[in-house]
Amino acid sequence: NGPDKFGLERFMCAHAIMFALEGIPGLYIHSLLGTTNDYERFENSQHNRAINRHRWQESKLLAAIGEKYSHHHKVFNGIKSLLAVRKKQSAFHPNATQFTLHLAGGLFGFWRQSIDRRQSIFCVYNISDKPQTLTLADLNLINTQKWFDLVADKTIEESQLTIELEPYQSVWLSNIK
Repeated sequence: NGPDKFGLERFMCAHAIMFALEGIPGLYIHSLLGTTNDYERFENSQHNRAINRHRWQESKLLAAIGEKYSHHHKVFNGIKSLLAVRKKQSAFHPNATQFTLHLAGGLFGFWRQSIDRRQSIFCVYNISDKPQTLTLADLNLINTQKWFDLVADKTIEESQLTIELEPYQSVWLSNIK
């Protein structure tokens, strides 16, 4: 949740960053399921760590994930989608090159390049609660190549000079789809 209406978006952005960083991401089961803090378990046990150790009953878990508009369904399917994209990208190999980008305002990003240097992915994140404009010239994209946003599964038009990122939106811009 959080202090504003962007709790889900912020959570997904944090995981998109983790999944794209160099190395092998660790995924906690409660992150995959979008489990919220279990205050009742904490109160009953008085162990601080119990707050994030919710125990699911299988039927309740399946119902929560199956409910199309639930927080759990959105997180579970969003994480699965990001992981499905990630595993197909050679630039996300644990030992692939990574460099931090210097971007304006509320944007954070880094560049990944596959070991064979064929694939480049510019991973850019709006880490603010305000819309941000990404100027593609700031990334030094090679204009003779097609570019794709892997997260949104769409092609970046050659004439496109900017991308508008909603609060906590993630883009993975790749030269290979």
